[in-house]
Amino acid sequence: MPGTLAPDTIQDTGTKDELTPLFHVVLLDDDDHTYDYVMEMLSKLFLKSESEAYRHAVEVDATGRTIVITCELEQAEFGRDQIHAYGADWRMAGCKGSMSAVIEPASG
Repeated sequence: MPGTLAPDTIQDTGTKDELTPLFHVVLLDDDDHTYDYVMEMLSKLFLKSESEAYRHAVEVDATGRTIVITCELEQAEFGRDQIHAYGADWRMAGCKGSMSAVIEPASG
């Protein structure tokens, strides 16, 4: 048929959609915050259920870290900044500030 390309003559134009890289927001453990603080923070900032928040509190306590959320870089930076701005745990007299969090690439 004139004016059409046979399947073996179609060329790739290089316009394939590229996947947006994803990043983990990783909450880091310390001894200055209670489980209740971690659970409250994760519920308020990341809308975690009570059971999800508890699981993260146990994991960060046991392993020193827990992946709170995986998302695009801009949202990951915002999540990390929200954790850093959450404030001290009023339940602990010696607590001087928020927990720490880092961003890591989700791939590899």
